[in-house]
Amino acid sequence: MSEEINRYGQVMRIALGYQLRRCPLVFSIGLRTNLADYTTEERNLIQNASKIYFPTIFFADALHAMGKKTFPSVQCYRHLGDKIKQTLLFNLLDVATPETRLFYGKQRKVKILNYFDFPCIGKMPVGSSKGDGVFMIKNDTELEEYLHKTRIAYIQRYIPLKKDIRVVILGKRVVHAYWKESTPGEFRTNVAKGGRILLDPVPEDILNLALDVAIRCGFDFVGLDMCEHQGKILILEANMNFGTQGFRKAGINYRELLCNMVRSGEI
Repeated sequence: MSEEINRYGQVMRIALGYQLRRCPLVFSIGLRTNLADYTTEERNLIQNASKIYFPTIFFADALHAMGKKTFPSVQCYRHLGDKIKQTLLFNLLDVATPETRLFYGKQRKVKILNYFDFPCIGKMPVGSSKGDGVFMIKNDTELEEYLHKTRIAYIQRYIPLKKDIRVVILGKRVVHAYWKESTPGEFRTNVAKGGRILLDPVPEDILNLALDVAIRCGFDFVGLDMCEHQGKILILEANMNFGTQGFRKAGINYRELLCNMVRSGEI
């Protein structure tokens, strides 16, 4: 730990989230919802640290406003679990995605049917993960049921897929990539929904595109879900709370990888 202490005896690399708690290069303070719950010494560490790892969504914007470097970036936290913000960013950057539209107001159903045929995909626009909040809408009744669940309708063109690709970027490097295959009768490939992890090689052009998209979006801690459709590579979603099952399947120690990237200065 000595190399992480400045001439005033202050630890300069600290973490608030739990992900680096076993990394000797970083002092993990832990998350508390009130700044007053930290000791005076801990508050000084937060205020004087040159970089703060895993600040959590609770602290990320405030630390960014102070000019603090963080990992993950504030962009990751601002887009975490927010499909509306992600879609807007992807569209502004001309990133290819499935056709997606948002619908508000009392005429949502009529407007949706003007743009989309059945089946289509409806998603909860904020907060869902692990395949929850994603619905295959095959008819008028299912559309009504979906619309009762959310004030903002987030609708995508249905793309029939048996498998898609997860590419994980940390810092400015692809650290892992694998395929996710859906189970029979399930349109979602999420591992939490029974999806199977396949370690077949992922084409280099997909890896390069994923890294390019992540860098342009300012995402330095992300699992990008992607697919190939009609000769195009599409970005499906950005996951900042990605699971580590794919790492375990490949025999990669995820925590050790993070710590080594801290040591090398990559993150």
